[in-house]
Amino acid sequence: MVERDPPRRGPRTDARRNRERLLAVAHEAFAEGGPETSLAEIARRAGVGQGTLYRHFPSRAELLRAVLADRIERLCLRAAHLSATEPADAALAAWLRLFLDHARVNQGLAGAFMIEELEMSVADCHQTITATAAGLLDRARLAGTVRADLRPEDLLALVVGIALTTARDDSGEQADRLLALALDAARQKPAPRTG
Repeated sequence: MVERDPPRRGPRTDARRNRERLLAVAHEAFAEGGPETSLAEIARRAGVGQGTLYRHFPSRAELLRAVLADRIERLCLRAAHLSATEPADAALAAWLRLFLDHARVNQGLAGAFMIEELEMSVADCHQTITATAAGLLDRARLAGTVRADLRPEDLLALVVGIALTTARDDSGEQADRLLALALDAARQKPAPRTG
């Protein structure tokens, strides 16, 4: 008689709910208090014990990674939605605005993430964002609305630079103005008239 391994089951429903609740609370807590927010406070706000938090996220670094990965996944899903519903140049501009908001909000989280020596995961996040920007940029390039020499890395560097230089701009007005200038520079300019 051949013994078979028992069928593998996914996480229990209550465990999955606890993880989702912890992740949602961590999103809010890190946005409010930064990446140093007490893990005990996150567990308390999620209505679970610290043991439950550590079962799902064995360290602060694991929780930071999960929050950042979730934020990036949502950001990239928005790109797919924009591509499906907006003209190429509008989709690119709207997503870059979302990316600017993401970069401004998540500066501390990404910095703490790098301090925790999870560079490989940071590289994965960067690759995901770059691939998303490349897809939107390729579509805009095919539509003839952006410069042919523009690379996704160029756009992302501009937006991250805007996020860093406007970190203390609570209104976001300067960030919006600088992004508008960057988008204007990225647009395909009509050929000069001859004659």
